Amino acid sequence: MSTTDAVAAAIREGRTALGIELGSTRIKACLVLADDPTRVLAVGGHAWENRLDGRNWTYAIDEVWTGLQSAFAELVDDVEKTHGVRPDVFGAIGISAMMHGYLAFDAQDELLVPFRTWRNTTTGAAAAELSELFGTNIPLRWSVAHVRQAVLDAEPHVPDVRFVTTLAGYVHWRLTGRRVLGIGDASGMFPIDSATNDYDERMLAQFDALSAGGPLAGALRDLLPAVLVAGEDAGSLTAAGAALLDPSGALRAGIALCPPEGDAGTGMVATGAVAPRTGNVSAGTSIFAMVVLERALSQPHEELDLVTTPAGDPVAMVHCNNGASELAAWVGLFHRFAAASGTALDADAVYGVLFEEALAGAADAGGLLAYNHLAGEPIVGTDAGRPLFVRTPDSDFSLANVMRAQLYGVFGTLALGMRVLDGEQAGLDRMFAHGGMFRTAGVAQRFLAAALDAPVAVGDTAAEGGAWGAAVLAAYLTHADTDLSAYLADDVFAAAAVDVADPDPADVAGFASFLDRYSAGLAVERAAVEHL
Repeated sequence: MSTTDAVAAAIREGRTALGIELGSTRIKACLVLADDPTRVLAVGGHAWENRLDGRNWTYAIDEVWTGLQSAFAELVDDVEKTHGVRPDVFGAIGISAMMHGYLAFDAQDELLVPFRTWRNTTTGAAAAELSELFGTNIPLRWSVAHVRQAVLDAEPHVPDVRFVTTLAGYVHWRLTGRRVLGIGDASGMFPIDSATNDYDERMLAQFDALSAGGPLAGALRDLLPAVLVAGEDAGSLTAAGAALLDPSGALRAGIALCPPEGDAGTGMVATGAVAPRTGNVSAGTSIFAMVVLERALSQPHEELDLVTTPAGDPVAMVHCNNGASELAAWVGLFHRFAAASGTALDADAVYGVLFEEALAGAADAGGLLAYNHLAGEPIVGTDAGRPLFVRTPDSDFSLANVMRAQLYGVFGTLALGMRVLDGEQAGLDRMFAHGGMFRTAGVAQRFLAAALDAPVAVGDTAAEGGAWGAAVLAAYLTHADTDLSAYLADDVFAAAAVDVADPDPADVAGFASFLDRYSAGLAVERAAVEHL
């Protein structure tokens, strides 16, 4: 049997794993061979955008399903076009999505208020109260902060809440009927006890005591999804779930699903960074760094979230609400200029030209400053976004420096948070990076190495990002007797091509100078929030 025939047979027989991730700007589907997850067979996608509804960033719940169906249909079409087979069954499915936020349902399983995403910064009072109560950092975007803020604000829907989950947990629930969540995603809802791989009982009791006599019905644990670690049984696709994903009716029910995970967890899997002393940076609409810890932190830090890998190992997370969106807007400006000049270039080519130009810039970006804050940024204490580009009269205002400043700006707030983690002397051997901005080889990767003063690796296996990571977690269902980190090292990344950029001393010094100006200039950013 030829390789082509063997792949077609595997697809026909369902010896595959499907990963789906609902990202902030795109829903992606990725199909791999179950026995060789590095072999990507087909992909599908659907673009979507959040919107500001009143004071909350949200996505319409109907768009979740139209987007999933569109991405799935595109994947099926890609399978048929590439392999001559139209799949109706898979070996396993994994669902991933943006972490945190607030999806609250009543006793009839009806959504009570529009989905509140991770991007919202309206939970400051609740986050501060819970952080003090628990003695650990509770970020603004965590689900428990949203629950408590709804109580503090006396929102009329609160007495009717019977279930709260994340976006991945919601999709998984509708597909399987199971109210469960992977531990990595669950750790962004409520603190996890590493000894039990479950919600922290002491903190649950503290929350319930705080809420006693209030409008919230019952104990908090009863409102949250059950916690599962990677490899555990998370249910199977129901007939109703199959119809939701594939309205054509071709998809069969009964397919196993792995525990649904957040985008941070699938990012760790997609970069093979789940063992202690490994870490990864994911750059998209937001940007965040994950470092798997060898030991507990000495004290809580507002800049650091304590979450877990999909296997339950403790992770320090530096999460910034603002990532590469402002950079994309600048690239879009030049994209339009190229078209208007009569020399139109596609978007990837514009990125390539501008990124290469940034390499010619001064190591400190010529004295220019760029703030990518489209939304509030808790790490620097702002509750609203004001993107800024700032220069002094003696700055070196060149295209190369403008683009280097924009790239540095993506990493600015992240670098401030990582300085706090450095103070904890957390061991880190190598940082892995993934996201669209790393597709132009040797540019964003080099600047990130300078920002972190650590080697940064980019691999070719993570091209599909979190959707591929979700597919790998689905494939892991049949290998759950093996440690997840060992499975990734031996079965997934053993032969992976990895490009490593070591920090260049001149870039390190230049970025440090930029970051000092960036820190001082935050007063300008805060003034813009107040006055504009």
